[in-house]
Amino acid sequence: MAVQERDIDDLPKNEANYTALTPLWFLKRAALVHPNRRSVVHGSVQYTWQQTYRRCCRLASALSKHSVGFGSTVAVIAPNIPAMFEAHFGVPMSGAVINAVNIRLNAPTIGFLLEHSSSAVIMVDQEYFKLAEEALSILKDKIQTNFKSPLLIVIKDESSECNPRNLQYALGRGAIEYEEFLESGDPEFLWKPPQDEWHSIALGYTSGTTSSPKGVVLHHRGAYLTASSNVLVWGIPEGAVYLWTLPMFHCNGWCFTWTLAAICGTNICLRQVTAKGVYLAIANLGVTHFCAAPVVLNTIVNAPPKDTILPLPRLVHVMTAGAAPPPSVLFKMSQNGFRVTHTYGLSETYGPSTICAWKPEWDNLPPETQAKLNARQGVPYTALEHLDVVDTQTMKPVPSNGTTVGEIVFRGNIVMKGYLKNPKANSEAFANGWFHSGDLAVKHPDGYIEIKDRSKDIIISGGENISSVEVENTLYQHPLIAEASVVARPDSRWGETPCAFVTLKDPVEKSDESKTAEDIMKFCREKMPAYWVPKSVVFGPLPKTATGKVQKHLLRAKAKEMGPAKISKL
Repeated sequence: MAVQERDIDDLPKNEANYTALTPLWFLKRAALVHPNRRSVVHGSVQYTWQQTYRRCCRLASALSKHSVGFGSTVAVIAPNIPAMFEAHFGVPMSGAVINAVNIRLNAPTIGFLLEHSSSAVIMVDQEYFKLAEEALSILKDKIQTNFKSPLLIVIKDESSECNPRNLQYALGRGAIEYEEFLESGDPEFLWKPPQDEWHSIALGYTSGTTSSPKGVVLHHRGAYLTASSNVLVWGIPEGAVYLWTLPMFHCNGWCFTWTLAAICGTNICLRQVTAKGVYLAIANLGVTHFCAAPVVLNTIVNAPPKDTILPLPRLVHVMTAGAAPPPSVLFKMSQNGFRVTHTYGLSETYGPSTICAWKPEWDNLPPETQAKLNARQGVPYTALEHLDVVDTQTMKPVPSNGTTVGEIVFRGNIVMKGYLKNPKANSEAFANGWFHSGDLAVKHPDGYIEIKDRSKDIIISGGENISSVEVENTLYQHPLIAEASVVARPDSRWGETPCAFVTLKDPVEKSDESKTAEDIMKFCREKMPAYWVPKSVVFGPLPKTATGKVQKHLLRAKAKEMGPAKISKL
């Protein structure tokens, strides 16, 4: 008979010693500690932390007046502008859940998200109002008589990139202007924190490549822990000046929306990300930190001299995640004066949840070796309790030898609640008591993990596994290549072989492509096993998601359309 475990006491929780964790308190504290410090800068528009807090209270109050609260979802379709930042506080302060929508999605997909999430309100930037309207039209045609239009709030932006006619169109269609909506709210609104930290704070959708997107539900506890962990693992100081190159709609800006309030920092909004825009913000606005996918880093290091301002006026810290960064790109960033911290995670883990923690003994290693070590995905975030690489059949941890491949699995407080209205996907994702990432990796002797591929991206040629990431890393070393992505192409002899899709730094004439392709293959032959060498090279821009990830499913489809590669001589 099992003996019931007992603590040393029977002291209960009470209102004085226990409250639900939520990142919303960070905002109230920032307004108290630094009421007059700049909180948000967007062109000529600036707010202080006190102003931001009052604006978020107004937003929560105005939503409450429209019966939006616990159990409601508010969709926000906007780039990195002040209203998007404010929504990350104002929406959950009303009790509702924020659904930050990817602005690069098409109308049918957005229509699906709005229906699936049962969004009661849509806050939409003026430049994307027609997109939202088209999505609602598709939804209305589908639902017909039972369709109830969400409350539409249009966000005005006087930036030079915006067309005032779009705002007038939205207002003419009955949308409420955002500032006018805020005016209807109370700046002294007595918002309430969640009664339970398990309550949902955010809903985000994975990019659906073969099926409908899945709605990832995150709770207040996880958001609090990840936002706090960002400070600890990155060593980001109080008052840092943070540039929004990473979309806030991507994993809620990796929870840095809430982190910036915790450190009372300054948010520099960047509506459109360009290398010139990044360098100008560093030079003119005092930027100290930013996050970006490797594709953005690639743009920064390959920017023409006219778009750069070097040397940098100060050390700039960069956090990168979203794809495995090529060591060559990390090396060039370091040469340009950026200190890159490499993290890894998924929408399902609140964004980054592992970090390649830098070790002092690496300081004396050659720069190229440092870049290779820093390209690994690393060790758990402070707030992540369990991370492992396991055999997909037995669920046993793989040996720490740097060669045995297994699947990365997570367990802990910064794993999502689950997928909204999708029990089948949840049972698969949480099988055997772990969250399954679908990413294949090795574990090195020092315990650091390193991704070798997505399970669906592994190329199986003649029965041998080929890591597309390894091939891509080699391609990035070629002096002519700016970007590269490798997928499987059907092969009449080997089943499938690597096909490289490449963007050159300087495009070549069509007549010279064959010669350039042969030069790239020759380069690869000198650096990798023969069966790893791409048997075909395709030139042109790579299709990407809004967060800079290469859309490999489109490249796989294109490779399949190309038909079997010619019988290899290798």
